[in-house]
Amino acid sequence: MKKLYLIRHAKSSWEDITLDDFERPLNKRGEKDAPMMGKLLNKKNITADIIISSPSKRTKQTVKLITQQLQSTLKIIYNDNLYETTLDGLEKIIKNIDNRYESVYLFGHNPSLNSFVEKYINMDENIPTCGVVGIEFDCDSWKKLEPKVATKLFFEYPKLYR
Repeated sequence: MKKLYLIRHAKSSWEDITLDDFERPLNKRGEKDAPMMGKLLNKKNITADIIISSPSKRTKQTVKLITQQLQSTLKIIYNDNLYETTLDGLEKIIKNIDNRYESVYLFGHNPSLNSFVEKYINMDENIPTCGVVGIEFDCDSWKKLEPKVATKLFFEYPKLYR
């Protein structure tokens, strides 16, 4: 069994319109939502073996704020290809995860996260900022991922708790 926890970055700021999209930081809501979701993951005992993340500023900040609540230190791999990737690109990244990792937190962006959950678990809801979707795959290798072996475990997002 493989478990994948897709996490969309928290709400980002558009205050400084001169910033490149990659450099946009979190806004105040994002700074509140990320620790809340980290506490929720911790409370539900949802753990991973490693973190794979987009290197954008808002995503790095989300990773930091969530992992501070998890009470564990996980290795973080920043993958440049997660920023502005397509569904095909996201699948390639996930299918190339080292098989020694049974569960993975993957921090990324829409629309690729939405496309992935639509294809694999037939979920057509938008993953809002700081949303987390847990998926379990009944297989022993990340390369063997396909919709018929995928099961949705949960879908959590901050607005459910406001």
